[in-house]
Amino acid sequence: MLVLTRCVGERLIINDGEIQLNVLEIKGNQVRIGINAPKHVSVHREEIYDRIHSKDKDKA
Repeated sequence: MLVLTRCVGERLIINDGEIQLNVLEIKGNQVRIGINAPKHVSVHREEIYDRIHSKDKDKA
């Protein structure tokens, strides 16, 4: 795992700029992140991702 430190207003660029992560706000133990990505790239919070994939397993 790559671990990077960013400050509010800084961003991470992924895949030659195809995906951009912006640090919007840090408040206590929470970080607000803005994500710019193409529509074909799925972006989910972990708990939503797990729920989606557990439903897929139930169908199989």
